Amino acid sequence: MEKIIMLVEDNPDDEELTLRALRKANIANEVFVARDGTEALDFLFGTGRHAGLATPPMPAVVLLDLKLPKLNGIDVLQRMRADPRTRLIPVVVLTSSSEDEDMLKSYQSGANSYVRKPVEFSSFANAVTQLGMYWMLLNQGPPLNRA
Repeated sequence: MEKIIMLVEDNPDDEELTLRALRKANIANEVFVARDGTEALDFLFGTGRHAGLATPPMPAVVLLDLKLPKLNGIDVLQRMRADPRTRLIPVVVLTSSSEDEDMLKSYQSGANSYVRKPVEFSSFANAVTQLGMYWMLLNQGPPLNRA
């Protein structure tokens, strides 16, 4: 079964840069993009507009922005960690926030990694490439099944 990447990002420019950086790194895994926190949880738990659809595989990694509409990234992370179906999915907070409090809250809520988005494209692309290579190729995550 192919491993998928879930990108939770409301900024279309950052979404496109992330997808472009993954392609440039030859990471061909399917990427599901959720543009707000509610859509992310609906995808993960098969609710809302994802209710009744064929159940996709759980993502191998979630790249999660913090500042999202409807439901922020910390809330998404806390709900993921509270449910046995999603508790073990690796979550990388990928954010422009440089607030120490956001970093602390992310780790306290169960983030596996916290990466600040570089402003310059080549630095951003390099960061995403390294994330993709590590989480999709090198990391041996727990076996994840849909409950």
